[in-house]
Amino acid sequence: MLIAGFPAGAFQTNCYVVAPAAGAECVIVDPGQDATEGVEELLREHRLKPVAVLLTHGHLDHVWSVAPVCGARDVPAWIHPEDRHLLSDPAAGWSDTSASLFGGITLSEPDDVRELTDGAVLKLAGLELVVDHTPGHTRGSVSFRLPDDDIMFSGDLLFAGSIGRSDLPGGDYPTILRSLATKCLPLPDDTVVLPGHGPQTTIGRERATNPYLKEAAPHAGPTRGI
Repeated sequence: MLIAGFPAGAFQTNCYVVAPAAGAECVIVDPGQDATEGVEELLREHRLKPVAVLLTHGHLDHVWSVAPVCGARDVPAWIHPEDRHLLSDPAAGWSDTSASLFGGITLSEPDDVRELTDGAVLKLAGLELVVDHTPGHTRGSVSFRLPDDDIMFSGDLLFAGSIGRSDLPGGDYPTILRSLATKCLPLPDDTVVLPGHGPQTTIGRERATNPYLKEAAPHAGPTRGI
């Protein structure tokens, strides 16, 4: 397994390339602000051929470069339908105050956009990635898991020592707690978490030390649909 990444742009959003090995096909996860050059460097370094871009959610700092990255390689982008509108209207994902900072930014959908569903298994680049719908940060937030390798790309659901904010449009604190309870807490302790920002961690470490996972634990029982 080859996983390489870098923090992109002013938001320091982690962008990843994932492949079975060097010299193989790969997927790209969350190409954020000014990520195009970094992605191309990783593709050259590891001799990779991308077949898809996977988006954990539609916030600007995660999708900024998706159209140019997809266009340069003629590959589709995958996103949950609840966040698809953010690809062409990034200001809709921010508060009125924050949105004014991005007033001059124009984004567009890639030519080929495909929609993610909870529980889907994506067979791409020789990988099998399980899609978990994990709303709460945005309505269409998802995580991607490589269950055979105990690896989770958590986007802005779970960070080392923290979780994603829930005070932006589409966010909801009780909902993100349910996502943590139903999608993170059941995973093995040695599951490696590769988050949208900051350093990697493990489910076991977060279970033991992250106050938000402790708060989420009572929600781990049966829940109503969200």
